Amino acid sequence: MTVSRRRFLCGAGSLIGAYALTDALRLASASTMPMAMPTRMAMPTLAAPKVPLLNPTSLTRFVDPLPVPPIARAAGKRSHPAYPGQMLPYYRMEMRAFNARLHRDLPPTTLWGYDGLSPGPTFETVRGEPLLVEWVNALPTRHFLPIDHNLHGAEASKPAVRAVTHVHGARVPAGSDGWPEDWYVSGHSALSHYPGAQDAATLWYHDHAMGITRLNMYAGLFGAFIVRDADEQALGLPSGDFDLPLILCDRLIAKDGQLYYPVSDDPSAPWVSECRGNAVLCNGKLFPYLEVEPRRYRLRLINVANTSFFDLSLSNGRPFQQIGSDQGLLTAPLERSRIELYPAERADVIVDFSGMDGQAIQLRQQSEAILEFRVRDRGRPDTSILPATLRPVPRIDPASAVRDRMLTLGEQDDAGGNPMMMLLGGKMWSDPITENPRQNSIETWSFVNITGDSHPIHLHLVRFQVIDRRPFDLFAWNAHRVVKYTGPAQPPPLHEAGWKDTVRADPGMVTRIAMRFEGEPGRYVWHCHYLEHEDNEMMRPYQLLPA
Repeated sequence: MTVSRRRFLCGAGSLIGAYALTDALRLASASTMPMAMPTRMAMPTLAAPKVPLLNPTSLTRFVDPLPVPPIARAAGKRSHPAYPGQMLPYYRMEMRAFNARLHRDLPPTTLWGYDGLSPGPTFETVRGEPLLVEWVNALPTRHFLPIDHNLHGAEASKPAVRAVTHVHGARVPAGSDGWPEDWYVSGHSALSHYPGAQDAATLWYHDHAMGITRLNMYAGLFGAFIVRDADEQALGLPSGDFDLPLILCDRLIAKDGQLYYPVSDDPSAPWVSECRGNAVLCNGKLFPYLEVEPRRYRLRLINVANTSFFDLSLSNGRPFQQIGSDQGLLTAPLERSRIELYPAERADVIVDFSGMDGQAIQLRQQSEAILEFRVRDRGRPDTSILPATLRPVPRIDPASAVRDRMLTLGEQDDAGGNPMMMLLGGKMWSDPITENPRQNSIETWSFVNITGDSHPIHLHLVRFQVIDRRPFDLFAWNAHRVVKYTGPAQPPPLHEAGWKDTVRADPGMVTRIAMRFEGEPGRYVWHCHYLEHEDNEMMRPYQLLPA
C-alpha cells in the first residue's frame, strides 16, 4: 500500500506528537511516490486548549466490557405511497443528549446519540424488504462544540443545533438520502424511506447537517446499518452473537471527562482543517475488553473518525481474513496482517480464536493496544465456515463508460486571505451543478489530487469500483492545466477490488473509479469524508437525470 503525507493540523501539542511522528515514518517508507506540492494556503494556527487534556496512557486498560449496540426495534408498521396497500416496518430514532462514562475512571461525558446511545442502535435489514425511519431531533437548542459561522450553511442566522441523517452507502430516493440543507431543529423530525434494493453490506448512519457535520458526529451521532441477504446467509459465515460491529473513532478528552474539539487561535473563525484525537474509542469506550470463545468471529470494522486513519493488527500476529469492504463481500477471503481504514471506510473480517483458550489478544491501532479479546471456552461448537469463494464481483469495463469526468481535489484561500477552503472541481457548494449523469449510465470519474493530502472521497447513492491510480506531473498541471502522467497506472490492491463507496485519493495521483448510476433520479452529493473538509466546501451536489 502506498500511503501519502497528511497534515496534522489539529491536536493537542505533545499529546499527538506520537501520531505525527508515526505519519512522518510512514511518509519516509512511501518515498517512491511522487509528492504533490500543495496550493498556497493560509493555514489557521491552533489555539492552546483552555482546559487540561487527558493523557490516555494514564488510564488503566481493559477494565470496561466492550458495549455492543442493541438491535434497533420497529415501533410498528406504516403505509408509504411507494408501496400502495403494503404496511412497512416503522422505526422511530430519537437524537438526544445524554451522559456516559467513556472509561471506568473518568467522570461522565456529555454526548449526543441516537436513542441516547453512541454508537446508536444497529439496524439489521434484509435486501428487498423496505422500511421507514423517523429521525427525530430531540437535541438541546445550544451546541456544546465550537461553531464557525463563517462556513457556508453555518451562518449565525441559522439555528445552532440542526440535524439530518444520512445512511452512508444506502441506495435510497433523493428525498431520503439526508440532503445537507434539509436539516431540522429540535422538536421536529423527518421520515425516510429505505427500499433495501442492494446487496448485503455493512453500512452506517450519521448526521449530515450542512456546516456542522464534523461537530455533530464528534458529539456522537452515528451507528451501524447492516443489510443482509439470502446469498450471504447461505455461506455459513459467523452469525448471531459472533457477528459484531466494531465502530472506531478518536477523540481529545479533557481531564474532567468532557470532549475537547480543537479550534484556531482566531475566536471569530475557529475552524481547523483536521481533527485528530489521541484516544481511540471502540463502540464508545476507551480500552474495553471483549470475552470471546475459541472460534471464528465476524467483526465489521467501521471508521467513523473525523479525520484519522486506522492501521489495525492483532498483537499475536494472527492474520485477519478480510471477506468484505464498503459495499459487501469480496470474491474470496483475503488474508491480511493489517487492515487500513480511512474515514468512512469499512472492512468485514473474520478472526479465528480457535486454540487460544485462556489467552488475551489485543487489537492494535498502529502499535497501541485499543481493545482486548479474552478467550474463554463455553463449550459451544463452531458451526460456521470460511468458504473459499464468497460472491462474484463482475468488473465494470471502463471502455463502456459514456463519460470520463476529470475532477480536481484542491484548496483555495478566500478573497480575504482567511483559512483555505477545500474545493472539488474548483467549485463551491453553491455553484451550479456540473455533474449530471443519466440513470443507469456508466461513467468513470478521475480525481486529480493537486493537494498535499490524501482525501477519502464518497459518492452518495452509488457503489463503484476502483480502476487504478496513476502519478501525474503537478508542475505541468499548475502551468497548463493538463494531466501529464509520469508513470504507469497502478491497479487497486485486492482489498479494494470489491464494491466501494469511499476511495482514498492520494496526492500526486489521479484516482479513477467506475460506476453505474442505479437508483432514482434526483439531487445527491459527493464529498471528501474528512469532516472538516466536507464542512468547508469540499462537498458538491450532483444531479441524476432520468434515463
